[in-house]
Amino acid sequence: MKIVFATNNQHKLQEIRDILGDTIQVLSLNDIGCFEDIPETADTLEGNALQKAHYIYDHFGVSCFADDTGLEVECLNGEPGVHSARYAEGTDHDSDANMNKLLLKMEHQNNRKARFRTVIALLLSNNDDQPQCHMFEGIVNGVITRNKSGLEGFGYDPIFQPEGYQETFAQLGMDIKNTISHRARAVTKLADFLLNS
Repeated sequence: MKIVFATNNQHKLQEIRDILGDTIQVLSLNDIGCFEDIPETADTLEGNALQKAHYIYDHFGVSCFADDTGLEVECLNGEPGVHSARYAEGTDHDSDANMNKLLLKMEHQNNRKARFRTVIALLLSNNDDQPQCHMFEGIVNGVITRNKSGLEGFGYDPIFQPEGYQETFAQLGMDIKNTISHRARAVTKLADFLLNS
């Protein structure tokens, strides 16, 4: 089975391919010749994931899925949330700038509780004009550390310590992260659905 993942982010792509294995061939946007900047203008993770999936389906007519992930910090009322990738003003996916801003905002906070949440929107083509739509969610709880630790991973991984571990995602490494992460949990649900439907 072939399916398009609406991303060109090599980290995400590899993570998803590792989780899904050989049973499902995951194509990137590059693989189908999509080089447009897909809009992400919704104010929720669910909305962004659906917006991206519908863009691919409407323009290319292929079964696809898209995800959106946010880091939600309890003492900041869920910030950065849907703005996680562009949290630091004037930047786009600048992980260091985003982490620095978050650590600064939380400098005097003792409540360090946070969670990573991934939402996946899956659109499967069928004989109708309207694709079948399915949503999957993965959550991992943890805390925001006071300093960056670890060199693996990406995004906020150096400052997020998942529940039940003494290390950050960036210290644990991709093998462990891929089994316990928010994206892994959402993708496992997606994979179970695809393999059993």
